[in-house]
Amino acid sequence: MKQNKYDDPNFFSSYKQMARSTKGLEGAGEWHVLKALMPELRNKIVLDLGCGFGWHCLFAREQHASSVIGVDISEKMLQQAREKTDDPAISYVQMPIEDIEFSNSQFDVVISSLAFHYIESFEVICKKVHDYLKPGGSFIFSVEHPIFTSRNEQDWHVDNQGNRLHWPVDHYQSEGLRETSFLGEDVTKYHRTISTYMNDLIGAGFVIKAVKEPMPSDELLNSDPLMQDENRRPMFLIISAEKESSSN
Repeated sequence: MKQNKYDDPNFFSSYKQMARSTKGLEGAGEWHVLKALMPELRNKIVLDLGCGFGWHCLFAREQHASSVIGVDISEKMLQQAREKTDDPAISYVQMPIEDIEFSNSQFDVVISSLAFHYIESFEVICKKVHDYLKPGGSFIFSVEHPIFTSRNEQDWHVDNQGNRLHWPVDHYQSEGLRETSFLGEDVTKYHRTISTYMNDLIGAGFVIKAVKEPMPSDELLNSDPLMQDENRRPMFLIISAEKESSSN
């Protein structure tokens, strides 16, 4: 299933109002951790899978990447990205991530932010990215944490007064489709375990360099009291991997 929820007018309208949409990368609670894992981007050729509004593409060029391709299934997302972009070295392609076709060893760096939990087979994406990366190339991505995606009801367990008691985890080992709700709309996601994310990378030939389960930055914790609850369970998983230099 190649889901394009972001072109739904109601869903997109709600998404545009999120902090990560209005404030860019600084409004994303996991950005400070993802940014720290980024390799040197100067003179690098970069691919961004699920580029959304193009924030990471713009960042790569600010770091003097030589060129960037952003891929997204959503026409509305790419329209916003193009409006924000005045740089011939950045190009946007409307396409499902599952359908990408590039040349072997075309890119130095492949990044993705919060997109792969919408895709049925992470294994297939890993193999494609490995082929498209140059030897020594980097693959850095974030997804919703498997503790977050394990249940269809991706929400806190509350008492009768609405106080958040705990974050339930169930059916963790049962991978696959999850019909859930996001921004008041029905959304399809795919749950997989942490070990599956890591083993799919290893199986494709990657060396895992770092695994992070980020908490909000001090700035976000101080500016938004609700962010305090984000320290009670991980919401994001970020993995940095590398294609071995000796790969053919």
